[in-house]
Amino acid sequence: QVQLVESGGDLVQPGRSLRLSCAASGPGSDYYAIGWFRQAPGKEREGVSCISSSDGSTWTLDSVKGRFTISRDNAKKMVFLQMSSLEPEDTAVYYCATVRCSRWYGPYGMDYWGNGTLVTVSS
Repeated sequence: QVQLVESGGDLVQPGRSLRLSCAASGPGSDYYAIGWFRQAPGKEREGVSCISSSDGSTWTLDSVKGRFTISRDNAKKMVFLQMSSLEPEDTAVYYCATVRCSRWYGPYGMDYWGNGTLVTVSS
């Protein structure tokens, strides 16, 4: 079974940056595509970005394009979400999950989830 652990969430002011990390472990964990999701208070969980395990292709939610960048370090079994120019609307619990990642449609077929890390953007 794959285990995922998110880290890096914090309270930051609008306009600042954060980098979230997702550490994967367990059999075959380095072969999965990984997706980042977020769930804001009172809202449904939404896919933010995903990255494939094979060719490194990515997908990113339109509303965060140009501000959020996903990357992975296969040797360390880590996936990162670099977030810049943060806005109060980015406040949410951010989760990583093993997924299938379509460069056109985003993440689907989620299997394993982490417990999430809280990002709060507020002045």
